[in-house]
Amino acid sequence: MQRIDALIRPRWTIRVEPRVAAEEGLAVAVDAGRIVAVLPEREAEARFTPAARHERPDHVLLPGLVNAHTHAAMALLRGYADDLPFERWLRERIWPVEKEWIGPEFVADGTRLAVAEMLKGGITCFSDMYYFPDVVGEVAAESGIRAVLGMIVLDAPTAWARDADEYVSKGLAVHDRYKAEPLITTAFAPHAPYTVGDEALERIRQLADELDVPIHMHLHETAAEIEAAVASTGRRPLARLDALGLVTPALIGVHATQLEPKETALLASAGASVVHCPRSNAKLASGACPVAELLAAGVNVALGTDGAASNNRLDLWAEMQAAALLGKHVARDAAAVPAAAALAMATINGARALNLAGEIGSLVPGKAADMICVDLADLALQPVLDPLSQLVYAASRHDVTDVWVAGEHLVSDRALVRLDAHAISAAAQRWGRLLRGGGAS
Repeated sequence: MQRIDALIRPRWTIRVEPRVAAEEGLAVAVDAGRIVAVLPEREAEARFTPAARHERPDHVLLPGLVNAHTHAAMALLRGYADDLPFERWLRERIWPVEKEWIGPEFVADGTRLAVAEMLKGGITCFSDMYYFPDVVGEVAAESGIRAVLGMIVLDAPTAWARDADEYVSKGLAVHDRYKAEPLITTAFAPHAPYTVGDEALERIRQLADELDVPIHMHLHETAAEIEAAVASTGRRPLARLDALGLVTPALIGVHATQLEPKETALLASAGASVVHCPRSNAKLASGACPVAELLAAGVNVALGTDGAASNNRLDLWAEMQAAALLGKHVARDAAAVPAAAALAMATINGARALNLAGEIGSLVPGKAADMICVDLADLALQPVLDPLSQLVYAASRHDVTDVWVAGEHLVSDRALVRLDAHAISAAAQRWGRLLRGGGAS
């Protein structure tokens, strides 16, 4: 008998690879933070002696969800600028409040709030784009979540850096600081084509190639962005990035609500990824990503929540549901973006976009044990005729009972294990009083 750290026995298991389907009667063996085997229960009992046994008779076990685009610290700005069009939301509300308040303490408290929310909702990995990524890394390491730190770059000064050169320099320092951290990787994160010039983008392309890291960037988010780019440069943003050599497998284009057929073909031929943020795009009336067309063309499409200031929830279950429903509506095809595709977008496709598919995104022996259990016993989920459909169309983040990252049990029976929920809530409430103008007391 082989001794292992844990054996999980759910009713259903969705491995994601080689296919997205619910299977009964399987157990998952975990040791030293990795999946040792996925095998029939009887074989597991005969082969392994686990230190911990997790019986989950009404649950689905599946890979942890991957939030491929967020601004974690903006959890403190939840509800701050609602019901405004994108340009007013960004220029009149978000940028001014960031100029006044953003600093290491804000980012630490906001990220901690976001991480707690994400973990409780089954998100085991997030890709962040925000200021003070060094602080984001500290919070991620303390919480045990897997994170991709965005080495953000803009031409304009902020509390983090004065100009593009300093952003790049500080980003490289963050990369060096965390390169030995097993749960933390990095990506260059030039904010958007309209905030980063050609010279900085060319340097980012060269450095990304040297470091073998992704390039995570807002792209074709609104019609106004396209119009302004054509007016000032004579080209659409994606054409400009292509001319600069950035349209490669390393590119993660976020939002992509404004795509022409030739641009979809370009992304597919280049092997680039798109991150779909359906609820944020709908709330800001930015447009709708043509997900069905992208998937049909072979583009890797992942899911992101965006920040809580433009979505209000860091909830990939809501994003999966929105992606499936909106995808059908845009395509005018009820068979478009089926449940299996939506779940793949939230797991393995996110891992692929972040250059982590060899480590996470599916329940495969040898991969990290980043896993979640979802309870389907609730009355609102009965009868369970198709567990996969229930997950995408009926379940919610409140049905997540267990979360493991690299084999560590971070959420048990819906409760955070490492993080102090009361302290996190108190810090968030203090920031709420400051942002409302009521002082710190």
